[in-house]
Amino acid sequence: MARLAGRRTLFAVPVLLAVTFGVFAIAAASPFDPVKAYAGTAALGADQETLDRLRANLGADEPFAARWWDWLTAALGGDLGQSSVMRQPVAEVIGERLVWSTLLCAVAFAAAVLTGTVLGVLAARRPGSWLDRTVTSLAYTLEAAPVFWIALLAVWVFALRLGVLPAGGLTDTASEVVTAGQVTRHLVLPAAVLAISQLPWFTLYVRQGVADALAEDPVRGARARGLGEGTVLLGHALRSGLLPVLTLIGSRVPELITGALLVETVFSWPGIAAATVEAALAVDFPLLAALTTLATLAVLTGNLLADLLYGLFDPRVNLRDM
Repeated sequence: MARLAGRRTLFAVPVLLAVTFGVFAIAAASPFDPVKAYAGTAALGADQETLDRLRANLGADEPFAARWWDWLTAALGGDLGQSSVMRQPVAEVIGERLVWSTLLCAVAFAAAVLTGTVLGVLAARRPGSWLDRTVTSLAYTLEAAPVFWIALLAVWVFALRLGVLPAGGLTDTASEVVTAGQVTRHLVLPAAVLAISQLPWFTLYVRQGVADALAEDPVRGARARGLGEGTVLLGHALRSGLLPVLTLIGSRVPELITGALLVETVFSWPGIAAATVEAALAVDFPLLAALTTLATLAVLTGNLLADLLYGLFDPRVNLRDM
């Protein structure tokens, strides 16, 4: 496992370099002017000399390759730069928002894995039954539904029509103190919507994996030896059927991040979504590069975690060959 982690870490270095360089190149080709975005409405009445001076102060007149190199060398020294759109250091922007995005993703991902496992096992017990058909039909329906549509529907039903949950934000409007109870109430809807967007994949994978495992000779042999149905299902079929799900964990990280950005935007959740959108519109090079690097690291870490878990639970896998 240590060798695999070391190889993946070395592989991650050129990937991160290429990703950050691509961010600067794409941002430089963007039609948005970072100077006008920084100045806001003041840019409408500013003369060209003032705009040129502001452009020089922001470094926007330099080639994107030079800006990338300056950012990279500073980032290696622990300085992620200054966000022009947020008017604060990039490290502070990420630090203030990352904890809430991590909370949302962790709760939603855990709920999707647990619920998907339960539904998949129940559907796989009797293939072709009404429960199996109901679960699989629901999974395929949710798989085709856009996450933002589910989010808007949840707001309309639970916040506007029933009024049982808040429509967005982190705390109540009149509250000046962030409490665990308020955060929990405001977390329910966005976490549930994000979990629902990931639920179909886990349900279908578990259902197929457990159904295939139940048809294998070792499981049939366990039943022939008189083992209980619960022991056969949970001790044999589920363990074998969950192996494909381990690889799914890493591959779902990119969509989880994308879905989290949409969910945070709909529910006004104070995560990194707003910062990402504003950084893209304002062509905020340091913030864009840092957020993209963070997302890339999350994807690489998810893939590494999936491989490690697969090698840990499946003795047939040789981690040295991965």
